[in-house]
Amino acid sequence: MRAGKDGLTRGPVMKTMLCFAVPMILGDLLQQCYNIADTLIVGRFLGAGALAAVGSAFSLMTFLTSILLGLAMGSGTVFSIRFGQKDETGLKEGILASFLLLGVVAVVLNVLVYAGLDWIIRALHTPEELTGMMRDYLSVIFAGILGVFLYNFFAALLRSLGNSAVPLAFLAVSALLNIALDLWFVAGLKRGVAGAAEATVISQYVSGIGIALYTGVRFPQLFKREPGVRLRWPRVREIAGFSSLTCLQQSIMNLGILAVQGRVNSFGTTVMAAFAAGVKIDAFAYLPVQDFGNAFSIFISQNYGARRPDRIREGIRVAAAVSVSFGIVSSLAVWLLAEPLTGLFIDQASPEAARVIAEGVRYLRIEGAFYALIGVLFLLYGLYRALGRPGMSVVLTVISLGLRVALAYTLSALPGIGVVGIWWSVPIGWILADAFGIAYYRLRRGSLLPEKTGGKREGA
Repeated sequence: MRAGKDGLTRGPVMKTMLCFAVPMILGDLLQQCYNIADTLIVGRFLGAGALAAVGSAFSLMTFLTSILLGLAMGSGTVFSIRFGQKDETGLKEGILASFLLLGVVAVVLNVLVYAGLDWIIRALHTPEELTGMMRDYLSVIFAGILGVFLYNFFAALLRSLGNSAVPLAFLAVSALLNIALDLWFVAGLKRGVAGAAEATVISQYVSGIGIALYTGVRFPQLFKREPGVRLRWPRVREIAGFSSLTCLQQSIMNLGILAVQGRVNSFGTTVMAAFAAGVKIDAFAYLPVQDFGNAFSIFISQNYGARRPDRIREGIRVAAAVSVSFGIVSSLAVWLLAEPLTGLFIDQASPEAARVIAEGVRYLRIEGAFYALIGVLFLLYGLYRALGRPGMSVVLTVISLGLRVALAYTLSALPGIGVVGIWWSVPIGWILADAFGIAYYRLRRGSLLPEKTGGKREGA
């Protein structure tokens, strides 16, 4: 969908939302494809130990990139509101403030992770036999943080203008390049887990630099220096206010996952390998509803800026129906295909294959039955972020992830439950967070939505 004068504030609600969401969904599915390619190729060519090390490192890298993703998403909310208000000066100043903020954070993150590399490996309770591979992988993959910053910033900017197709195109190129380089570096050049990391980093910079150059050439007016447009601290504070809470929400979500990863690691290489495979399948299955929640948030943001409560209410109804329906279909597919999907990630002739597959199937059939719940939660995150209540998204994340971590450690320590307690902790957290988020919306609906300013209703 091309960025237009009215963006997402006109036209049939369902068609507008789906046309905008589909490229975002396809883009992140491609991104998951090259994440899965790392795991699949490593597992197939290097064995269960390498699969466990890369899977554990992936959880850490996801946490780090979630900080930049959260900042970019928060910035995108501000960009969308300014676009809906047709405030060109505010939009340009917000872009400048956001770029500087995210750039500084990316550099600081890079310095910190390299300085604390050994401590990070110990904090993850990495088994001694895997520490060498973990260090090899992390020492390379951390070099891609700046590439992640560039891609997420410019993708958020383009999406806030209603253009979700271009980020998809750059991600497609990056995904295909990563898969080709994975096979070359790991299977061809025999560079081990470091080769898988090198392939990912190169691909990240290709997509990040490419989308930055495209945006500068295609939308030069957004970056053209004009009288009166400059870095203003009120803009920085506004961006920081939205972005820091969204960043906190994303970070808590992935920090919780990282804490669970530490508990999983305590059960040994077999469970680590099963979890690594299961998480990739899991993320791929519910990623469409996660992206739909992000697209929904941008739709709500633009209409919030344009003061269109009619479209906001219609959008909520449409989004809930679409997200729950897709979640149910995904749950059914994962339940039926859990065993062959898990088997893709390991050489089935290896002695540990049967145990890895069995544990992966158990994980998927417990968590995968509840994808509709995580779909609703992503919509609630997006709704509160778009309505200027990012703190509420943080509260929901704390409920969901805090309970997940507490239950994971508590239940898995009980005799007769063990690792299954970790798997069951996930849907329980989703249920309670959904219930709280929906109840809050029903109680505060009148104060959350802007007053209607008149005009003909644009319905679906």
